[in-house]
Amino acid sequence: MRRRTRGNMLLEGILWIPFMVLLVVGTIQFGKVYYTYYSLRKAVFSAAKYLAAQQNTNFCDLADDINAQTALNLAVNDPNSGNQLISGFTSSNLLVSTECVDPVSGAVVPCDVSQCGSGGGAQRPDYIVVGVTGFTYPIRIPLLNVDPIPLSPQVTVAFMGSGM
Repeated sequence: MRRRTRGNMLLEGILWIPFMVLLVVGTIQFGKVYYTYYSLRKAVFSAAKYLAAQQNTNFCDLADDINAQTALNLAVNDPNSGNQLISGFTSSNLLVSTECVDPVSGAVVPCDVSQCGSGGGAQRPDYIVVGVTGFTYPIRIPLLNVDPIPLSPQVTVAFMGSGM
């Protein structure tokens, strides 16, 4: 009777190995996604912190403001080497906006930029918001087709500088 059970351990091992490999590979991929999300959040925070401390930032036209462009470049590229910090992450993936506290209700709302063209300038913001948009991380698990995961961290920092 013992001769019939000799191959059971080999058969069970062969059946369980794919599941164990999938578990290990999935855990590694989860770690990579979490690390990428953490790196994105750190990059977004550094851009928001830099922009919040700058003087004479033009909030009417953040796309052409030198302070905003410098902040976005610091988030995307290594300041020492100039290399891209995260593969596929560019300044076009970053979205910068401003928020103000409504004096009547006390609610946090987007800043009023309606008087930018009339020479009045933009309202001085209370918060700088920098977020990631349109960035996905591909999941690579052998023999499985998994959709890329969208990563979109957002950071809000109190504004301490001055606007134009």
